[in-house]
Amino acid sequence: MPGQESRVKFLFAVHSHQPVGNFDFVFREAYDSCYLPFLECLTKHPTVKANLHYSGVLLEWMKENRPEYLKMLRQMVESGQLEILTGGFYEPILPIIPDGDKLGQIQMLTEFIREEFGYKPVGLWLAERVWEPHLPKPLSSAGVKYLIVDDAHFKYSGLEEEELHGYYLTEEEGYTLALFPSSKKLRYLIPFRPVGEFIKFMRELSQAGGQPVITYGDDGEKFGVWPGTHKHCHEEGWLEEFFSALEENSGLIETVHASEVIRSLPPLGRIYLPTASYSEMMQWALPGESYIKFEDFEKRLKEEELFEPYHIFVRGGFWRNFLAKYPESNNMHKKMLWVGEKINRIQKEQLSSEEKELLAKIEREKYRGQCNCAYWHGVFGGLYLPHLRGAIYKHLINAERLTDRLRREKNGWVDVHRFDFDRDGTEDLIVETPKLNVYLKPDKGGTLFELDYKPKGINLLDTLTRREEGYHRQLSESVAGENPETVESIHDRLEVKESGLEQLLFYDWYDRKSLIDHFLRKETTLESFSRCQYEEKGDFVNQPYQLEVKEQTEGTRIHLRRDGHIWVGSNWIALTVEKVLSVPKEGAEFEVLYRLWNRHSAKIEVLFGVEFNISMLEGGFDNCRVFAKGEHPTEVKLNSTLEVPDATSFGIRDKSMGLEVAVETDTPATLWSFPIETVSLSESGLEKNYQSTVIFPNWHLELPPGEPVEVRLVKRISEL
Repeated sequence: MPGQESRVKFLFAVHSHQPVGNFDFVFREAYDSCYLPFLECLTKHPTVKANLHYSGVLLEWMKENRPEYLKMLRQMVESGQLEILTGGFYEPILPIIPDGDKLGQIQMLTEFIREEFGYKPVGLWLAERVWEPHLPKPLSSAGVKYLIVDDAHFKYSGLEEEELHGYYLTEEEGYTLALFPSSKKLRYLIPFRPVGEFIKFMRELSQAGGQPVITYGDDGEKFGVWPGTHKHCHEEGWLEEFFSALEENSGLIETVHASEVIRSLPPLGRIYLPTASYSEMMQWALPGESYIKFEDFEKRLKEEELFEPYHIFVRGGFWRNFLAKYPESNNMHKKMLWVGEKINRIQKEQLSSEEKELLAKIEREKYRGQCNCAYWHGVFGGLYLPHLRGAIYKHLINAERLTDRLRREKNGWVDVHRFDFDRDGTEDLIVETPKLNVYLKPDKGGTLFELDYKPKGINLLDTLTRREEGYHRQLSESVAGENPETVESIHDRLEVKESGLEQLLFYDWYDRKSLIDHFLRKETTLESFSRCQYEEKGDFVNQPYQLEVKEQTEGTRIHLRRDGHIWVGSNWIALTVEKVLSVPKEGAEFEVLYRLWNRHSAKIEVLFGVEFNISMLEGGFDNCRVFAKGEHPTEVKLNSTLEVPDATSFGIRDKSMGLEVAVETDTPATLWSFPIETVSLSESGLEKNYQSTVIFPNWHLELPPGEPVEVRLVKRISEL
């Protein structure tokens, strides 16, 4: 009955994770500043129950590097203090991976938990709380009985705040799941506000009557990794005060496990949630312009005091929008599906025990390549961090290489696949050899958009197009080096990590790939080209090319042709570009023969160039060099700008990786080289990220009417 205090059941759930491919020092620092002190503090309060989730990525690292932590967890599970949640082992966005992979990833983590902690989990942590209505069936089939999603999901279904103090049931084809709504109010109270405010909130909730259950579910990194939180939570004692307050107020607050709630209380009802994630994620998924409009609209609602009562009717995008917003994310996702198709074909075959063992390794590599962090971008660096994208490609390419070992001879073969790889309605081309994967997009300039060197597990074209992000406008409103005295949620703070970032806000009008065919004004400079502030004279960069493929004894010959035009003065002149790629069955090189046909009646002069974007940075800037050979041999760091005349060979060398990518030409070229650098948001503020280096040989050519002018390039990958 309202007015009478009821004991509030408090479901305290904490999720901890580090991305596949993150640096080892990040794991160590997060462990020392957050994971260890959090658990040590919790052990001092044995009557405080918690629901914890650790991704398999983090558990694997702990088992190898900090096994004592797993022993602590087991003791706390056995004492009844902890309930451990399962999930996708490598923390995938579950809705976007095949159902068989959902089941495999969940079973892998469930089995790990059973072996290490002697406990079979029935609750699941949903990565980034990305919910889609089809999930109950595969999750229930994996043995999951409950999961935690944001309260926003329920409010989008029309429920009010006071209707969220418990759990609901949902179903798909009769498969049921219990859903707990995680309170956004608590997410912003814990650990950023004084503990007294939390107790006040709980007391108000207890006076609402009934048998209230309130759920908190959020990132463990809030307790020591996020900026300022280690000092706040541990040095200044917020976490100790919080756990002590829970014990001191045990008559008001009962900490519980989710499974206890399900056993002791009935559901509040049946519900069907829309596709959703937490509200910030859905804003991040919007394109840049829509992001700004959304932000402005929310601001207007707040100014007019309409936000609180009506904000549930204002929502952003949908997680899958990231696959449309960022083609780079889509390419990784479609490669993951492509690798999965290869594995599925092998699974249908008769396999020996040794082959089955190898297939299990292949599947694990694919699962690692499904880790969500590199597939999206918001307040965390994610997609903008090259080492995270590189890790996704490494594991997917490794899966392919191991698949080759199962069904291919070591040398001397080539596979050609023509299909809509990226699911945009047009045909793409993939050529595979023992050492290379060559991905071409005929409808977008006949460009090369992925080049995998299998022995090293690297996509050499793994870069990012410079595009406008909604938060870029805030650069002028921020002050470099701000250090607020209060600790805030990373969703509320914006700092600039270095001065001058606004000078890097250049945006590309085409995707940064390779074999991009440019025709420039003669007066074009390296600086204007590097800023993408130049005039393109032709219609070849991102327009369709005709494709013809011929499989020959020594390899595959790919003929790309476009009958296009260029501006010569005020005349729109017909010009044909042909580029013929020859990919041999063996080795790690291929040749590109360019033929330019002037269809005009008179001779013309053109400035023609071929753009390559190469991504190699395993050894850092000190161990990676751009080089040029010819009359003026030169070598500079990757993040340098370079202009060299009469170059006949050029490329990038990474001594740490032991790899060199070189392009040789039979026609000496002027070489332009410059870094692609982006400005992106991370939990610690706006920062600069190196993405790749542009290698741009260009030639001033005279084109006689009706006769081809040829330029031959050979791209060669070699180990040092």
